[in-house]
Amino acid sequence: MATKIHSTAVVHKSAQLDENVEIAPYAVIGPDVRIGAGTFVGPHSIVEFSEIGKNNNITGNACLGTAPQDYSYHGEATRLVIGDGNIIREGVSLHRGSPATKITTIGSGCMFMASSHVGHDCHVGNNVILVNCTGLSGHVHIEDKVIVSGLSGVHQFTRIGTMAMVGAGSMVNLDVLPYCRAQGDRAKLVGLNSVGLRRAGFSRETIKAIKDVYKILFFRGLRLEEAVAQLKNTPLPPEAMKMVEFCAKSKRGFARPRMLARREASPSDDE
Repeated sequence: MATKIHSTAVVHKSAQLDENVEIAPYAVIGPDVRIGAGTFVGPHSIVEFSEIGKNNNITGNACLGTAPQDYSYHGEATRLVIGDGNIIREGVSLHRGSPATKITTIGSGCMFMASSHVGHDCHVGNNVILVNCTGLSGHVHIEDKVIVSGLSGVHQFTRIGTMAMVGAGSMVNLDVLPYCRAQGDRAKLVGLNSVGLRRAGFSRETIKAIKDVYKILFFRGLRLEEAVAQLKNTPLPPEAMKMVEFCAKSKRGFARPRMLARREASPSDDE
């Protein structure tokens, strides 16, 4: 199928559109843009300085690749790179990089619900869901299969690990370990994402190993260095070792369990 560009859309002469791209009414495709086959750009959207993959659905009124909200930015050449098969709903803003790294990246298979925001220099993995009105500040790193619930905010330079879940209305100012659930103002851990692990096909043995890592990190009275050293010398499946490596690389520090809700925070066999 041929590319379709509505007569009211504005497409910069430098833009490259692959086959079967559709540009809806009043959309603006700015300079230095490439859009992959099968992608739909909805009405009143703005796309500039971006590389967008195949089969993305951009509902409308979205701003992709617009300038970073950073006082250090003075028109330098920076980019936004987006993978394939993403759903980008109305009012979403995904900003290009700042001079610090020059790039913002988004993986494939993600859903950005209405009015969600990804700031400059962020790196968002695959199959991530940002629920309505969620905001990622600059330099945030979100690993694969993370869900950040509505009205949540994530502080600059924070990391959220694979398959973590952040509850609605949370303020995340410390790293969130893989496979964990976090919630609250200055979010704390409230247990493991055990349902998500089972749905993802993790074996019983792997889930048990992840629970053991969680308990050793937080419920054995060990200092972090002691817990990490002990776990690094313990035979663990790769999925469980990922938690240990994530802890060891944390620069901001990471969210801890709510000690006053110990029963809720400590993973049980029937979670």
